[in-house]
Amino acid sequence: MKVLLGVGGSPDSLTALSQVVERASAVGDELTVAVLDNPETDVNIDDITDRVREELDRVGAEADIRTVSGDPGSRLVELAEAEGFDAIALGGGEQTPMGKISVGSIAEFVVLNARTSVFLIR
Repeated sequence: MKVLLGVGGSPDSLTALSQVVERASAVGDELTVAVLDNPETDVNIDDITDRVREELDRVGAEADIRTVSGDPGSRLVELAEAEGFDAIALGGGEQTPMGKISVGSIAEFVVLNARTSVFLIR
């Protein structure tokens, strides 16, 4: 499977990074990691890229790493469509005290606009 993983530096995106890299390594997915300029975090893009490389090295996996600028949700959807990805994976979905799932603005945009499968990793 050809998977596009969006990582913007939030805690849930770093959780998704770890889980998706492990899965890709185990099953042989073709992985591309899009490092997003996420306005909702203060994490530097270079720090996120270093973290991606560390995760890939940890499991001995390879992936294409790209820095994506512009609106993160729009860019993920555009990239997935333009390059024929089978799925988009990204962190998202926190459970509220009432038991409902709350997703961030980037995840919401991707879920509502992507024409491909979207995996929200919690």
